[in-house]
Formats: sequence, C-alpha cells, structure tokens
Amino acid sequence: MYSKYIKRLLDIIIASVICVFASPLFLVVAVLIKMEDRGPVFYFSERIGMNSKKFRMIKFRSMKVNAPDIRNDDGSTFNSSDDPRVTRVGRFLRETSLDEVPQVVNVLKGEMSLIGPRASTWDALESYKDDEKDKMKVRPGISGFTQAYYRNSISTREKRLKDAWYANNVSFWLDTRIFFRTIYTVLTRKGLYTNSSENVDS
Repeated sequence: MYSKYIKRLLDIIIASVICVFASPLFLVVAVLIKMEDRGPVFYFSERIGMNSKKFRMIKFRSMKVNAPDIRNDDGSTFNSSDDPRVTRVGRFLRETSLDEVPQVVNVLKGEMSLIGPRASTWDALESYKDDEKDKMKVRPGISGFTQAYYRNSISTREKRLKDAWYANNVSFWLDTRIFFRTIYTVLTRKGLYTNSSENVDS
C-alpha cells in the first residue's frame, strides 16, 4: 500500500511544496552560477530509472563547462575536495547538496522519488550483475539508503547491493529513517569525498 500509492502521493505533495518555497533560492543559485562563468545553470545527465528506463536527471551545474568525465576503477565518479574541474559556486552547492534540489522536477514528472536508490549513469546499465538489478524495481531517489548511511565510503558493488535490499524492503518507517539520516549526513558532510585531486590535471 505504502510503496504503491502513498509514497508517490507524498512525493508529489512534498516536491510541490519544495518548488514553491525554494523558488527564491533557485533564482539566487542560478544568478551565482551565471555570474561565475556565464555557462548553463543546469546540468542534465542520462540515468537509469525504474524498470531500467532511461531518463534525464537535472542538477545545478557544479563543474566548469566541458569538464572531462573522470571515473574511478570501479566506474564511480571521481570526487575530490579540491577537484579543479569544480567551480567555486559548484563546490558550495556540492558540500550543501543544493546541486541536487532541481531533481524535485524529476520527482514531479514521476521519474524519481524523494527517497530511493541513487540513479546510476545510463552507460552503467550493462555492468549490473543479477543480484544488483532489483535496485531498478523502484524509482531512484534524490536521497536514499546508501547516500544517507554510507555516501561515498563504500564501493559501487556494495552500494548496488544495499540499494537492491532497499528496493525489496521499502516502507514508510525506513523512508522516514533515511530522511532524517540524510539531514545528519549533509550537515556533518560525512563521506562527502573519496579521492585526492592529485590525479586530476589542473
């Protein structure tokens, strides 16, 4: 009942409220991004959605225009506190997780949920093992079990397995725990970075 109907209803209500009250913030962030380098305000990324369908996830742009895509050996995104590809405004957005807020639009469109597994990039679809694929049973989330409790402190394989577990155990109480844990994780910046930028060309 919750995962099939109530969760989606809560997504629509809460995302709508966020859109209304966060509109002034959206405007301020958009102006700051434009002022820094005149590039686009938003960044769009093709991601794996529910039932392995492709969708375009929206975020505030945090990197310089045409920044190279650098990955770790396990396919995860390179993530460093002093990554020269990230703009000054972008660094603040990442550290406060404000770059994720535009995804409420994806939530309203039914492509994402407020709470759910992190949406992998579309090119990672073929790399999923059979015991990881249950992750795609549910809509991906702005925040989720692995982001709230582990963020970037575990491997891609571990994240996928834990996300698959979440997809098979969705409940109101679990989502509530994840919501409050997310606030704690964002405020304490736990597991925010996983790399040193020494391997990135400046």
